[in-house]
Amino acid sequence: MIMKKIEAIVRPERLERVKEALEEIGVVALTTTEIQGRGEQKGIKLQYRGGTMDVDLLTKLKLELYVADESVDPVLKAICDAARTGKFGDGRIFVSPVERSVKVRTGEVFT
Repeated sequence: MIMKKIEAIVRPERLERVKEALEEIGVVALTTTEIQGRGEQKGIKLQYRGGTMDVDLLTKLKLELYVADESVDPVLKAICDAARTGKFGDGRIFVSPVERSVKVRTGEVFT
């Protein structure tokens, strides 16, 4: 089975929508990591106690999924549709090949 790794960086408040969208297409296994970063917007300016404060790194979530090659396009569509707000900072998705995986419990190897 040819597998792909999908890394999606999304807004934290969109996680539940993304999980629901993935479940609707039969994808339930994923890993999340809280990360900080910045994209094209280079941070934001916030009003705080009458002053302006620059926030350079914004909190995001990184989702990692491993799926069969034929599932990549439906997964990308589900994530994009659920995570999109139409504003800067909606995120980015990366797709990479997976050379091999091993199921720890059984030792079964997938290549």
